[in-house]
Amino acid sequence: MPDASTWDWNPGRREVQDTGSWSDKFEWVEEFHASPDGEKVGAVVKTGDMEFTACVNGDVWEERYDRVFYLRFSPDSRLTGIVQQEGEWTLSVDGKHWPEMYGYIWDTNFGPDGSITCAVQQDMEYGMGVDGVLWENFFENANNFTTGSDGKSTAAVVQVQSLDQADVDTFQKGVFSVAVNGTAWDNVFMNCYTPVFDAECKKVACQIRKTLYDYTIAVDGKIWQREFQCVWAPVFNPATGAVVAPVRLGGKWGMAQDGELIWPAAFANCWHQQFSADGNKLWAIVAPSFGKFTVAVDGKPWDVTAPVVIDLAVSPDGNRGAALGKDDKVYSVICDGKAWPGSFEMAWKPVFSPDSTKVAAKVEKKGRFTVLLDGKPYGQDFDQCWEPVFSPCSSKVLIRAIDGGKFVRIVADVSEF
Repeated sequence: MPDASTWDWNPGRREVQDTGSWSDKFEWVEEFHASPDGEKVGAVVKTGDMEFTACVNGDVWEERYDRVFYLRFSPDSRLTGIVQQEGEWTLSVDGKHWPEMYGYIWDTNFGPDGSITCAVQQDMEYGMGVDGVLWENFFENANNFTTGSDGKSTAAVVQVQSLDQADVDTFQKGVFSVAVNGTAWDNVFMNCYTPVFDAECKKVACQIRKTLYDYTIAVDGKIWQREFQCVWAPVFNPATGAVVAPVRLGGKWGMAQDGELIWPAAFANCWHQQFSADGNKLWAIVAPSFGKFTVAVDGKPWDVTAPVVIDLAVSPDGNRGAALGKDDKVYSVICDGKAWPGSFEMAWKPVFSPDSTKVAAKVEKKGRFTVLLDGKPYGQDFDQCWEPVFSPCSSKVLIRAIDGGKFVRIVADVSEF
């Protein structure tokens, strides 16, 4: 999360950039991106025949490339983009690209200290890099790339043994493992999925497939002593270090901790679990019956259900939850077991205030965008806007939006909703 304590929180509306004029300067302008603090807006622009760069607040990067994509602002508002030059790829940060070029890079992520990680393909082998420094060992296949909360620890599922086409026997004996900072576990498995780090980035857990029909969890390569019909992604308890994962037994889903059930296998589905910051409460998205999803805390589901529930958010104090409900093409925001008024063409993950008393969400209706606070819309909608950000004192909301061709930065008091 970016440090918002140094941002400008003076109430009011400020025009940052006339983005509408960019189309007169460039052959085309791609999707706009807003910095976390709302002080910058950027986009990929075409400046000539097969010549691309990025524009930030009206100023273009000096370098030109054959292709630029996947623009992302870092938490400290540097603009990054994956760039191609003469068939090779690298990362540009505020217009200055890394010195090394690669076969391909993707999946940019940021650390709290400004570090940047990417997945990398070089000479048809795969791994990861941190600030341009690559793993010492690369692999013929890698996927499920992940970065720890420190922004420097990296892991991925890797193939550690070659596999000929249709070589089912070797596959069933196991050819996959997890590489942590480039070093693979000693144990191999038929499949591995979704490696995750603990809070201190010292341990890694993942789903594994032991046989064609048996699944379980491995922690630092050591498997739980119980198999299940299926498992979903594990998480670490931030306080105790225990590992919990949704598991399937007898055709139903429950939750297991370190291999033992802590929620009975009573759900049609159970996944996307999330601990409170103190580790005392466990939240998850569950389906009490087929096709009816909701949120559960410590195994107890809310009464409200929807055909699909996504984007679970838990308040900083761990006592409140919010998520999105989806019924066909209609979205709703669900908070504390109740749906907010209104339905929307699209909605984005809810955001809690630092003091846990308020919830905001970006929504779209009739092609226009706005922000809701505790179910109440801001008094204006926009051509485009980004997810809201609360001030550290929880009394203000930052709205970053494009309104009539202008990128504007609005600091609204919560009383304005």
